[in-house]
Amino acid sequence: MKRIIYILLLLAAPFCMAAQDNGTTTAAAYTKAMGDSAYSAANYEKAIETYEAIIADEGSSLQLYYNLGNAYFRNNMIGKSILNYERALRIDPTDDDTKANLEFAQSRMKDELAEQYEIFFVTWFKAIVNLLGITAWAVLGVVAFVILLLTALVVLFNKNNRIRKISLSIAIVSLFVTIFANISAYNLSSAMQDNSHAIIMKEEVSLKSTPNNSGTVLIKVHEGRKVRITDDTMSDWKEIGLEDGTVGWVPSSALERI
Repeated sequence: MKRIIYILLLLAAPFCMAAQDNGTTTAAAYTKAMGDSAYSAANYEKAIETYEAIIADEGSSLQLYYNLGNAYFRNNMIGKSILNYERALRIDPTDDDTKANLEFAQSRMKDELAEQYEIFFVTWFKAIVNLLGITAWAVLGVVAFVILLLTALVVLFNKNNRIRKISLSIAIVSLFVTIFANISAYNLSSAMQDNSHAIIMKEEVSLKSTPNNSGTVLIKVHEGRKVRITDDTMSDWKEIGLEDGTVGWVPSSALERI
């Protein structure tokens, strides 16, 4: 049932995201409509060409990366589809459609991703942080801080003990919300600026022990695998780390940054 839902999301993808556009009549918006039309007509190469051109000329957006990821997926280019879903989630990590399609695309990879184990409260923290975007957390932090100041004034100058106790309780909660909202906004901002992650673009690439072709092959990694660049000092080779802790070197041409 879950797989069927993912497939339906992919089929309806351009229409879902097109509905979120602001209805502008600029040349870029018209071109995007052409891309959506090409996608609907199953002309995925034309859709890809159109969306890529808009991003190059006008800049990126959640909708463009999402639609581009769908077009690449339908064109059987798993690595490129995962890359663009990941780029969409950097803009808005709360988008459920993108997360669902990313999970479905990852299920088509040849590599089996190692299950990640985290302390439960770390998992909870990440889940809560991703409930809102940067702007929403920032606004919430400002509102909570204003409430904190107002209730602090009541505690300092009001003589009614009952009102002071209630105000003190509200002030404590507001302080916690202010701190948490700022931490959440900072974490999301840091994640958006982090360019150390990349996606493997080749169907198969050997992870080498040294940055040259004569190095020992440690493991084979396949298209769509998400990796972290741990050494970016060389132009032709990059040291990468896998989620299971394995570290090695691959040619720079084998991956593309998120």
